[in-house]
Amino acid sequence: MNIVIDWLAFLQVFLAALIGAAAIVTFYALGLRLLVRSGRAPVVSPAEFTDAITVITEKELRRAEKQAAKAAKKSPLSEGQKTTALVGAYACFALCAAAVVAGILMLVIGH
Repeated sequence: MNIVIDWLAFLQVFLAALIGAAAIVTFYALGLRLLVRSGRAPVVSPAEFTDAITVITEKELRRAEKQAAKAAKKSPLSEGQKTTALVGAYACFALCAAAVVAGILMLVIGH
């Protein structure tokens, strides 16, 4: 029994996975950045788990919401620029979702 490994194909798959992962992470980070620039900073409410710690307290949540609202008011961007940033953020998130769905479809349907 002789096993032959196609190293060129292995390298192609490795590079495709590396580039794909980097692209998804980059677009997600850019989407979050644009979301914050548009004045819609994502504030996460406290999450409590059984036999675990609370991620943030209610007081910290209120403080974070106040800081986000204050930062949104201080933004030097015009309303048009904020809208453009929001559209860009949604576009980045859509690209991330499309890349993930395309990867799943390639695994399930294609070769």
